[in-house]
Amino acid sequence: MSIPRHISEFLDSQHICYQHCTHSLAYTAQGIAHAQHVSGKHLAKVVMIVADDSLTMAVVPGNHRVDLQRLGELMAAGSVRLASEEEFKGLFPDCELGAMPPLGNLYKLDVWVDAALKDHPHILFNAGTHSETILMGFADFDRLVQPRLGTFSVLMH
Repeated sequence: MSIPRHISEFLDSQHICYQHCTHSLAYTAQGIAHAQHVSGKHLAKVVMIVADDSLTMAVVPGNHRVDLQRLGELMAAGSVRLASEEEFKGLFPDCELGAMPPLGNLYKLDVWVDAALKDHPHILFNAGTHSETILMGFADFDRLVQPRLGTFSVLMH
């Protein structure tokens, strides 16, 4: 496997300095963090949500969960819920299901990023497969994606 061409071409066209890393197959944020030998708080986990009938990417540290009520308040949304895989599987045809990167702009999706991720100079996230990640500077990610920032995650125990 390799990074989907759509993703690597976008990053390269924007002259982004990034590291492509491979690891053993992992399907959870904590599994990826373990395989990459990093703390879960340093991994950006994508959670797909539906806010007022629109799909949106919520991005939180790997060891956190989305506080749907808080995110709904930040978005001024009447309703917010987790999206089912059935609702979003067709949006990322170049990615393995559940391994999409937080590059919502490539998929015409709004992106909300939890402010806790901004505290780190780098962001590590799935590269479209369950065995690859991308590491890049948070400032580059912020410039590329232009996500909305807010505090809407809760540390998992």
